[in-house]
Amino acid sequence: MTDNVIRTERLTKSYGKSRGVVDLDITVNCGEIYGYLGPNGAGKTTTIRTLLDFIRPTRGRVTVFGLDAHADSLAIRRRVGYLPGELSLYKDMTGHGFLRYMAGLRGGVEWKYVETLAGHLACNLAQPIRTLSHGNKQKLGLVQAFMHKPELLILDEPTQGLDPLVQQRFYHLLAEARAAGRTVFLSSHVLPEVAKTCDRVGIIREGRLVAVEQVAALKAKALRRLEIRFAAAVPPAVFAGLPGVRDVRVENGALHCTVVGPLDLVVKTAAQFEVVDLVSHEPSLEEVFLAHYSSEEAGGRT
Repeated sequence: MTDNVIRTERLTKSYGKSRGVVDLDITVNCGEIYGYLGPNGAGKTTTIRTLLDFIRPTRGRVTVFGLDAHADSLAIRRRVGYLPGELSLYKDMTGHGFLRYMAGLRGGVEWKYVETLAGHLACNLAQPIRTLSHGNKQKLGLVQAFMHKPELLILDEPTQGLDPLVQQRFYHLLAEARAAGRTVFLSSHVLPEVAKTCDRVGIIREGRLVAVEQVAALKAKALRRLEIRFAAAVPPAVFAGLPGVRDVRVENGALHCTVVGPLDLVVKTAAQFEVVDLVSHEPSLEEVFLAHYSSEEAGGRT
């Protein structure tokens, strides 16, 4: 489907002399998981707050479901499940009481589904919220976002504080939402998470949208730093001539290099020798930006 669920046109939000976001043109299609990727402070949360009319843009236009984000904000929120980046809960309630309260505000939800979600995320609903760890509060926030089966999920850094097992269960919920034809707008600063879960990725840097990529294209441009330790010395030139391989050097008996794109040829070349250890270091977002998307002022060309 190609209908836009979210559309922004030259969306700008300024905070006096401080930058918020600048001239954002974003489209999110029905039924896709759209990853909104950028380092902390890039403008991800500001964008989300304008989508939900929690703050008003300085200029530009925002529509959700084809409705004006300001004039039709209540109608939009009825159809949205939202997890904020800074989650604030009623500390004197239990998880069960909080979800019952939120369900009531929405006019009722299918409680069996709420219990299924809570079980899936290993959420203890009997504990007072004030006693919960950050990760357990995050799980409760996810349950309230998903529990009414919204048409659109807007999730701001949803996996922060979650242990790896619960993260995998969350990814399963995203896949179920996509299969049901629902739309997800997911902000993150974690590149592998976005690449794992999303269909398209918008990359924001210093308040500006610097790229929009299909995930397959993003993976093709993936940048990794490899450290390979061999049983015997290997000439660095063997790897330096491979496509996409950069910065080959030997330090402390290990071969180090940076690889842009698929690893297949590097792995096959390494397999011609006796490999003792191989470590792949995920790049930081800044490294990805500098490799593919930065301006000349921010870091030059690839």
